[in-house]
Amino acid sequence: MSSVTIRVAHLRFTARFEESAAPRTCSAFRALMPFSQQLIQTRWSGEAAWVPMGDLDLGLAPENATSHPSRGDILLYPRGVSETELIFAYGSCSFSSKVGQLAGNHFLTMTSGWEQLSEMGTLVLWKGAQPITIEAA
Repeated sequence: MSSVTIRVAHLRFTARFEESAAPRTCSAFRALMPFSQQLIQTRWSGEAAWVPMGDLDLGLAPENATSHPSRGDILLYPRGVSETELIFAYGSCSFSSKVGQLAGNHFLTMTSGWEQLSEMGTLVLWKGAQPITIEAA
């Protein structure tokens, strides 16, 4: 499985795993699939939505880590100075928390659905939590 389908409310995206750059993160996330949670607007990171995952310990270290994901990039922050979390950038993003800048493992890159990113941002910003599902394509 090299790609996934992502559903946020009524919107549909596809993404590919960054297998060569983040193999351990891809493997750990596959073990969580199908992944279903609530996606909410980030508090400190700009144009991104996030899934807080609390104390979940996936045993991951930084891998292909970035603080500045591009539009359509999905990061997994594997716990540390902040909780485990998933970040889905829909625009300009500087990944941060209440303790400052963070770097998350870039493990998924969106391959289709670009035209819906603005709508996704509007949904999470103005309508609140939205269901997100990530599963094998």
